[in-house]
Amino acid sequence: MKESLLLFGGLALVTVATPGPTTLLALQQGARHGVPAALPGMAGAVLSDAVLIAAVAAGLGGLLAASATAFEWLRWAGVLTLAWLGWRLLHAPKSGADAASATTNQAAAATRRERPEAVFRRSFTVAVTNPKGYLFFSALLPSFVDPAAPLWPQYALLATVFAAIDGAVLLGYAAAGTAGARRLGPGIQRGIDQTSGLVLIALAAALALWHRPTP
Repeated sequence: MKESLLLFGGLALVTVATPGPTTLLALQQGARHGVPAALPGMAGAVLSDAVLIAAVAAGLGGLLAASATAFEWLRWAGVLTLAWLGWRLLHAPKSGADAASATTNQAAAATRRERPEAVFRRSFTVAVTNPKGYLFFSALLPSFVDPAAPLWPQYALLATVFAAIDGAVLLGYAAAGTAGARRLGPGIQRGIDQTSGLVLIALAAALALWHRPTP
């Protein structure tokens, strides 16, 4: 069991460390507002791990694999979410020294957008509306589950391991964003906003064009 958990942990680390929507959001939030402001987003991403694994354990992954309609609804929800977040980042108000010329209304709008519950919700929504997550866990988890033993405790353990690794990696991304902003100045914050926005829109386009491999 220890060996299989180590292997699962290694696969989880590679998967989570690869830049994706939630890591980009953690990086951007850390650069713009610091690590503490990014924590709600990390919590949303970690909760989504538990939701995805619980859904797969309950059979939702199999349903999405079998039902083209359910899969398409979830896929387009993910496309719209990623595209909307990308657009928001591209049009995020300037911060730091660049914000000196911004209007009071712009600053107030930025503050409203960065409420902890909003940060939490966007990271959670990005993850749970991506059908690739369900298919990924549906393909990965059975290799690490003993069908002769009680299933839910095993899924709970795997969810805990994955969520812990995800949280640690996201914390690293947020810290990297904060360090970069402090070292390179306010201009890097705008650059991270723009780059993250473009990548999220590109991921939305890729998800829109992506189709499941046919058996």
